[in-house]
Amino acid sequence: MANRMSKAEFIALIGVMFATIAFSIDAMLPALPEIGTELSPATVNRAQLVLTSFVLGMGLGTLFTGPLSDAFGRKAVIQAGLALYVLGAGLAWAASSLELVLAARVLQGIGAAAPRIVGVAIMRDLYSGREMARILSIAMLVFTLFPALAPAIGAGIIAISNWRGIFAAFVIFALVVALWLGLRLAEPLPEDRRLPFRARPLWAALKETLRHPTVRLSIVVQTLCLGMLFTMLTMVQPVYDVVYDRAESFPFWFGAVAILAGTASLLNAAVVVRVGMRRLVTWALGVQILLSGFMLLSAGQAVLPAPGFGLFVAWQTSLFFMAGMTLGNLNAIAMEPMGHVAGMAASVIGAISTVGAACIAAPVGLLFDGSLVPLAGGITALSACAFALMLHMGRVEARLPV
Repeated sequence: MANRMSKAEFIALIGVMFATIAFSIDAMLPALPEIGTELSPATVNRAQLVLTSFVLGMGLGTLFTGPLSDAFGRKAVIQAGLALYVLGAGLAWAASSLELVLAARVLQGIGAAAPRIVGVAIMRDLYSGREMARILSIAMLVFTLFPALAPAIGAGIIAISNWRGIFAAFVIFALVVALWLGLRLAEPLPEDRRLPFRARPLWAALKETLRHPTVRLSIVVQTLCLGMLFTMLTMVQPVYDVVYDRAESFPFWFGAVAILAGTASLLNAAVVVRVGMRRLVTWALGVQILLSGFMLLSAGQAVLPAPGFGLFVAWQTSLFFMAGMTLGNLNAIAMEPMGHVAGMAASVIGAISTVGAACIAAPVGLLFDGSLVPLAGGITALSACAFALMLHMGRVEARLPV
């Protein structure tokens, strides 16, 4: 890699590959009312499924993208995934019903799994331990720029065309990533380190991944943290629109929140080597229990319809900040003992956590009733469970042989 790409460019490329997910989700947020009105006028709230269907497809895609990259190389699998992503975007652009859009979004999500999951495997090919966590945190900082810009990009596209134009932007984005990857990144997995794509070694790698107690706990906590993030993403636009009557300014508030929350990646990169991954995750979840619990109590009062807008924006920022302090560290914790089967491990970890998070976020999002109670209640419960599991992880690690 060194003869083509510096570490800074490598981190930027990984960040942009990760951002395929954020761009594909966040750019759709301003389009949800228009999609609901055009394709599901009787039940406008079903437009939220445009987000969770993509997440579901992404989770399904992680089941095989990692093992395929272990067998055929990292770059080839990413390029194939980007091609599938482009196909899904094209089908969604041409769809005439919400059901067809949802099916195309599942396909698009399957394709988007490749740059996300194989990107993690590439990181593990080249780095390990706390250094991997530090570089992941910096890559996540690049990743956070896209949530800051994506809603405004989506709103701008809608202003000059309609919601279908967003899918054309997805095609252009994927082609740029494919070209950058193809021209600048040398294949990080040499042929002598590849694993045959056969059932027996894949099953052995799957069992090894799930047998490790720390990896298992990390997967469950990742599921809960992603569930919190996706729950907020599915409900945040209706909250701005219905609860606070700020639909027009939503992209700008969302962008400001994403930029502020992006400092979590800088903070994590600065302190993770000294403090440790598990401790930082536990602290972040403990703070979120207090904040989301306070929002739940405030939203449940009958005196006011909802907490003040400024308080909600602060809480939204804290949740995105928590994601920046937890997800990269949890990935590093889970991947650390799995370096010899990095592709398969990345797939198992990503598939379970992403599909599980989509299954959490979709029903909670459909519970939106014009108040903050479903959102605050769901995040409070999820953060409490994740915090308890991180405490248990500490006890489990203390019993493991050195």
